Amino acid sequence: MATRIRSRSSMMRKQPQQARSEATIEAVLQAAAHILGQRGWRGLTTNAVAEAAGVSIGSLYQYFPNKLALVEAVRQRHFDEVLAILRAAADDKLPRARRIEALVDGMIGAHGRYPAAHRVLLEEVPRGEDAKPRHDRFSMILQQRYEAIVVANTRGVSAELRRTVAHVLASAVAGVVHDAASHGTLQSGSLKRELMELVDSYLSAK
Repeated sequence: MATRIRSRSSMMRKQPQQARSEATIEAVLQAAAHILGQRGWRGLTTNAVAEAAGVSIGSLYQYFPNKLALVEAVRQRHFDEVLAILRAAADDKLPRARRIEALVDGMIGAHGRYPAAHRVLLEEVPRGEDAKPRHDRFSMILQQRYEAIVVANTRGVSAELRRTVAHVLASAVAGVVHDAASHGTLQSGSLKRELMELVDSYLSAK
């Protein structure tokens, strides 16, 4: 992706060269997300992650120098997934209903695999020294992608209003999804329906 933010390789000691290495990294990141949700930031250790992933601690350290780098890679993967969802939801070749469903389904799915981990990432995990530029860039692209969704679903909206609508829409979707994740209600069918109606009604009003 042309606008993709820094890949997880920026937090890693070396990049995977083979499918087996990719599988190892995927297992490590899944284990890290699971343990982060179960035990929180303080309870997460590289030894526990290596054991849960079924790899040696040496293999883990080949790619991640410490647990902060590991968690930043988990966060980065989430960033990339969210941005991919937003790009798909702005595809004007799809019918409007499909675009809105792609946004809502995608955001629910992205936060539904490890909902407790997302809370920990938001509330407990410190940021590494180089994290701010990465987070700032994610926020910038997030805004751009939501603006593209506004453009795909409205007509004649000025640039200034488009920015505001995108910000409100992003905040509304994130608020509902994060709150549902914390309360264990992300998989509720009524939640999906209501969130789709919220998005559709808000964009239709513009």
